[in-house]
Amino acid sequence: MSEDMNQIEVENFEAGDRVKAQVTKVEEKQVIVNIQNSKLDGIIPISELSSLHIEKASDAVNEGDELELEVLKVEEDALILSKRKVDAEKAWDQLQEKFETGDIFEAEVKDVVKGGLVVDLGVRGFVPASLVEAHFVEDFSDYKGRNLTFKIVELDKEKNRLILSHRAVVEQEQSRKKQDLLESLQAGQVIDGTVQRITDFGAFVDIGGIDGLVHISQLSHEHVEKPSDVVQEGQPVQVKVLSVDRDNERISLSIKETLPGPWADIEEKAPKGSTLEGVVKRLVSYGAFVEVFPGVEGLVHISQISNRHIGTPHEVLQEGQEIKVKVLEVNKEEQRLSLSMKEFEPKEEQAATDYQLPEETKGFQLGEMIGDKLKNLKR
Repeated sequence: MSEDMNQIEVENFEAGDRVKAQVTKVEEKQVIVNIQNSKLDGIIPISELSSLHIEKASDAVNEGDELELEVLKVEEDALILSKRKVDAEKAWDQLQEKFETGDIFEAEVKDVVKGGLVVDLGVRGFVPASLVEAHFVEDFSDYKGRNLTFKIVELDKEKNRLILSHRAVVEQEQSRKKQDLLESLQAGQVIDGTVQRITDFGAFVDIGGIDGLVHISQLSHEHVEKPSDVVQEGQPVQVKVLSVDRDNERISLSIKETLPGPWADIEEKAPKGSTLEGVVKRLVSYGAFVEVFPGVEGLVHISQISNRHIGTPHEVLQEGQEIKVKVLEVNKEEQRLSLSMKEFEPKEEQAATDYQLPEETKGFQLGEMIGDKLKNLKR
């Protein structure tokens, strides 16, 4: 009688039927389940437990779990069942919806394989290495077991193909932050940044998800030959926003504007009466401009160049010449420095000047000589 009942029950099931069952025993390579409303046992081979490869059945289910399963095969005293097919069928519908709406979702990385990552979403999802991060990653070994956010970039149920991207999520977030930052930036702001890239014409600085350009002329108050002489990649810097072009996403920055100017403490560096050394930068008709500190030039008026009368500064000085000067006047507000070099004139020149007789004496002697000549002519 018992055998007849089993036969009847077995005949009531066909391949493709869905059943509900409870896990009664977990073996290494298969799982035994008790089918609801039936005295029949069901067997789930390890290959039918998950869309991913697993080493032992306990990696997928535990005793007491309630499962929905699909009948694969009807045997004399048991049913061969699949958990994987039911999970996949449910998953494809949900995944299709996520794909069409562009939803972002979180999932655990189940495995790291050659070429990328594997994720279990009821079906096997693959993340190619190029779609994991927005930056290059050399070793993915520590990604296993991590939860990441993903978007579906390719889905083909017929080919059982599901391609995911974490990079797309990262780039989408970066783009949002970039737009938010562009909207919030205002000229005149001083913010922190990091030097990202150095070129011949300046340095690009990351200010929180977007790069701005510090032109070579805005790197320092001093003349800069090469940007790499002033900044290095990875260096934290403080920058001032000069302008924001939101349409073209261009930001002009300045490091120079955040630094103390060369005239900031000029009264302490060059007090009135002090002696400084400098370099003649420019010669003009009324004097010479001398650089005494980087970015600080003072004027030596033509009357302060020499103790003797000169018609042009070129008679005494040449550009690039190093000289000593005395500070006559300091004006920080107007950034003006008045200098003199007369007292540092070489002593032999001073002596030659001192030796010359006064014009009145020379004139008297000359008249006297001419008078004598005239007297002789009259005779």
